[in-house]
Amino acid sequence: MQAGPAGPLESPETGPSIETSVAVGERPELGRPTVLRRPPPIRQTPTHCWIFYCVRKGACTGCGKTMSSSNIASCTRSRFPLISIHGLWGAATLLATIVTTTGRADDLQPGMNVIVTATRVPTPADEVLAPVVVIDRATIERSNAGDAAELLRFHAGLDIASNGGPGQPTALFIRGADSNQALVLVDGIRINPGTIGLPGLQNIRPDMIERIEVVKGPRSALWGSDAIGGVVNVVTRRGSQDGWIAEAGYGAYDTKRASLNGGVGLGQSAALDVGVSWTDSDGFPTRATDDIDRGYDNLSANVALRADVGAAEVTVQHWRTAGTSEYSDFFLAPVDQDYVTSTTAAEVRLPVGAASEARVSVNHLEDEIQQNQSPDFLETDRDTLDAQYDWQLSKVHGLGVGAMYSRERARSESYGEGFKSDTDTVNVHVQDRIAVGPHLAMLALGYTDHETAGSEVTWNAEYGYTFNAQRTRVYGLAGSGFRAPDATDRFGYGGNPDLKPERSQNYEIGVKHALTTRQSLTLSAFHTDIEDLIDFTVLSYDPFEGINENVAEARVEGIEASWVYTGSQWQARVEAIYQDPRDRADDSRLLRRAQESLTVGLTRAFGPVLFGLDVLATGDRKDFGLPQDVTLDGYVLADLTAQWRVTPSLSLIARVENLLDQDYELADTYNTADRGLYVSMRYAPRAANRGR
Repeated sequence: MQAGPAGPLESPETGPSIETSVAVGERPELGRPTVLRRPPPIRQTPTHCWIFYCVRKGACTGCGKTMSSSNIASCTRSRFPLISIHGLWGAATLLATIVTTTGRADDLQPGMNVIVTATRVPTPADEVLAPVVVIDRATIERSNAGDAAELLRFHAGLDIASNGGPGQPTALFIRGADSNQALVLVDGIRINPGTIGLPGLQNIRPDMIERIEVVKGPRSALWGSDAIGGVVNVVTRRGSQDGWIAEAGYGAYDTKRASLNGGVGLGQSAALDVGVSWTDSDGFPTRATDDIDRGYDNLSANVALRADVGAAEVTVQHWRTAGTSEYSDFFLAPVDQDYVTSTTAAEVRLPVGAASEARVSVNHLEDEIQQNQSPDFLETDRDTLDAQYDWQLSKVHGLGVGAMYSRERARSESYGEGFKSDTDTVNVHVQDRIAVGPHLAMLALGYTDHETAGSEVTWNAEYGYTFNAQRTRVYGLAGSGFRAPDATDRFGYGGNPDLKPERSQNYEIGVKHALTTRQSLTLSAFHTDIEDLIDFTVLSYDPFEGINENVAEARVEGIEASWVYTGSQWQARVEAIYQDPRDRADDSRLLRRAQESLTVGLTRAFGPVLFGLDVLATGDRKDFGLPQDVTLDGYVLADLTAQWRVTPSLSLIARVENLLDQDYELADTYNTADRGLYVSMRYAPRAANRGR
């Protein structure tokens, strides 16, 4: 199905894709809308190390790999002249986003695109002022991407880096903020670990994803710690809506994968969703000076039971990704580690009167890395109780309040030494949303009480004004964010239990304009100050000793622009960003973030065949080197895709990654993928019945 013409104020960032997702606001398999017309449940460092950090008793702050005598490497979370232990890469896929529709929250209709992550309630995309990227299921299928990180790369302001191949630790830098200042959610559940390391985007399989929402800018008032650069929410699939879908594929580096997603309706009041995905790849050498292929395997599963129990909607859900990742240590010795990340949740949503809804959820996170050549490990267990109450006070006014309590248990062992830490955190928030005539406004206030880091108050204030026959909107955003020190900051090597949170202030102004019914343009400028950044301070070189302290500051300024065209056969999108992320102590550029980048996405339909081209052109990046920082050259990366609907039920999908066969680095001395072909076959019996 081709997307229709753009609405008057359709945002280039939430603009058209080839096929819109099934909607939200209604539960088709249960046959009744919710009171607030919510979509299906979407529940939603700088600890930096010098080169000695991985040689000492610790673990990599850049990727979370435990350090042992077999795994010594230089590393960084890439901000200051600090190193990165395993480089960071990312491969690509396309851009894309969903058609938006103008309307009030109480006027949501099936087929209308809404954003949940920006406000924690379903809000029409046209009423979300914050910069948002939405990647829908149609885009995911066309991309034939290998992991979630590859689905993010071809968007301005989202820098992806990884160290060397499939399954290697991957970092996301949103608008120049640190990689540990991006909050990542799976179905609204926080998966950022409580130890060093980063959320495992490289282990989230696209086969399991229904859509991804990315909100740029601070959202700590609503989501708590880590939401300085932005928030990424990965929403898993609902097979009971789409029917059974099987897919199998093969590609470069002997990469094999298969998946099965589906579900069944259980009468008129319940549905069961099931999904499983398997990937195995020989990979390629992670280090430029190595010649040993390092492989990766992954097995992911998702199951959800959703039911109406009286007036309430009840959901019980479990998602899990696990496997083994091989890599080469600092001395190029082949090593590997097992990993697992899983979330389990139970949620109840209950209408209260005609225009209010209460929601209560309990969820559990398990995140673990176990090195197989030593007893070293990292482990996080987190239990969370989340409650939220939303009123639709009128057609133009919505109010929400929420509270969240979490108990986190973090454990780590490295070089025979380790720590155990239990941390309690309480978050409360209140939010007011108003849409009157040409005026849009949102105010949010959050309070967090962290067991060791103390209390923090954060806020967001947003205003937009529409004019020119609803073709143009100007807007202004302001807000604050914070990141609480993790357990390794406080109790690992150089640990300091008295650390304060890292804090940010952000300001942005912009304009969105509909050039025609098929074209839209967005231009914005932003400024972010980050203070009390956690850095390792050397106290003595002989013996070597140091401590983590809140001593660093950073500033990021930038301009971002995007343009979207939606035609009957052609779809086009261009995004560009210029950002200047700086260490305020010496005015040096922060590591592994390009100052300028340009992305272009084109798709063209020829009957049952859809071709796509995605291009990323980026400037040079700084990375750690001795005796001084090195410069990684800029590059142009292109992916070519094709999707052929052979029959209404059967599709063939192909992707040529790195079409120009560029030789480039995202981290000094770490490899990236050469040109490679990936093909897959998708079988969806119900698609024929729907007449797709």
